[in-house]
Amino acid sequence: MRAAVGGRVAKQERSAGIIVFRPAPDAAGGGDDRASRLYLLLDYGRHWDYAKGHVEPGEDDRAAARRELREETGIDDFAFVEGFAHEIIYYFRARKHLVRKTVAFFLGQTPRADVRLSHEHAAHAWLPYDEALARLTFATAREVLRRAHKFLDASPGNPAPLDP
Repeated sequence: MRAAVGGRVAKQERSAGIIVFRPAPDAAGGGDDRASRLYLLLDYGRHWDYAKGHVEPGEDDRAAARRELREETGIDDFAFVEGFAHEIIYYFRARKHLVRKTVAFFLGQTPRADVRLSHEHAAHAWLPYDEALARLTFATAREVLRRAHKFLDASPGNPAPLDP
């Protein structure tokens, strides 16, 4: 699919990703308050971001986010936090083409701390909010984390704590 941008034709791509968090090891409340949440970030070698990737034919955004999380981290035991979704749009150059990328982000909670990284990543980190915000490379990724964190802070008891 293509869209006109400033007189240029941009190829359109759609991806989906997930902001994953877990309770901190010493969290008494099961991870539902700001001091007890750790967010998962992935090191792509040149930037820190979330698990995300292209939506494949026949997938919806949530299915793509679930698949990408499993492929990139080995995490398949998580629960989507209902009520949170946020899209970002940005442009980049791929060879000689301008690409308009839309990424749908969801929020998910896992009891797992272990991560099995795919070949796409150099490292990972489970970080408290302030450290995660500082580590993220792109402003759009920081904005998604701010919105997710604010959503969780405003929703006491949502999500229900998961068993470790």
